[in-house]
Amino acid sequence: MADTETLSLDEIEALAFDALVAAGTRPESARALAKATAETEADGVSSHGMAYVPIYCEHVQCGKVVGGAMPVVECPKPGLIRVDAANGFAHPAITAGFDLLFPMAREQGIAALAIHNSYNCGVLGVHTRAIAEAGLLGIGFTNAPASIAPVGARQPIVGTNPFSIAAPDADGAPAILIDQSASVIAKSEIMKRSREGLPIPEGWALGPDGQPTTDPAIALKGSMAPSGGYKGVGIALLVELMAAAMTGATLGVHASPFSGTAGGPPATGQFFIAIDPGATSGGAFADRLAMLVGEMRDRPGAHIPGAGRASARRKALKGGVAVNAATLAKVRAIRDGAA
Repeated sequence: MADTETLSLDEIEALAFDALVAAGTRPESARALAKATAETEADGVSSHGMAYVPIYCEHVQCGKVVGGAMPVVECPKPGLIRVDAANGFAHPAITAGFDLLFPMAREQGIAALAIHNSYNCGVLGVHTRAIAEAGLLGIGFTNAPASIAPVGARQPIVGTNPFSIAAPDADGAPAILIDQSASVIAKSEIMKRSREGLPIPEGWALGPDGQPTTDPAIALKGSMAPSGGYKGVGIALLVELMAAAMTGATLGVHASPFSGTAGGPPATGQFFIAIDPGATSGGAFADRLAMLVGEMRDRPGAHIPGAGRASARRKALKGGVAVNAATLAKVRAIRDGAA
């Protein structure tokens, strides 16, 4: 069997949807998650795309995610939306919140969405890109189970805690899309190296003794190295404040792991802000953004955040995506009731 198989984005979405429904996920929730899975593959972030579908299905079956959860939406104050994901997937809660967030931000100039009792939202940039495609500046935060220790400590307190910013160009496409975690590397990469029996570079993680390690198994018992030392810890704390404290979600130090089946629902959170950039800039935003991107393009070798994902997306729309064949076999087995 070939190592990969090329699928169109529609085929990826359909397969992910069928497997999630077969595992016990509510169809409306499965649709939101399957769509994000295809978009993640299109962006070239395969580690968080179809590879996660068997994990999602397992977590529905073991009760870490409530597959039939119905998001509960409320607007406690003008400009604010609060969604209880009811220990289900974050994606349908985000979709429900965005239905109100976009028109609210256009009318008022700015609006915020707070989500609690949710599961892993996948690639955060997929969601902020949707805000940018609506012509709004999107800012997003999501917290995760603890894996980073404060500088000077050994026990993890905060998660890798990504944040993302997506700025729309005049056509609504994200001209700049920043999506980064507070750790040097994503924890999923260390888990991948552990499964493959490969070492990790020094500087990625620390062992339980607080010392750097190149053994991924030891790293998974210790903590992730924060990006930029204490500055990375500061980013993780910022995200924890926004995605957990501001939403009423579970702190990362108290959340069950996203990996494995141990523990109940992690009940973590997300926080999104949508801003009308034309209103805040007096109509100058599009011009200023174009000038900023142009300055970067004029610098040889300069990388524009989000450019790589945009390039991968264009190729995926034209020729599909090469997906790991072993992963596809697992997903199809779930879909067909053989797993």
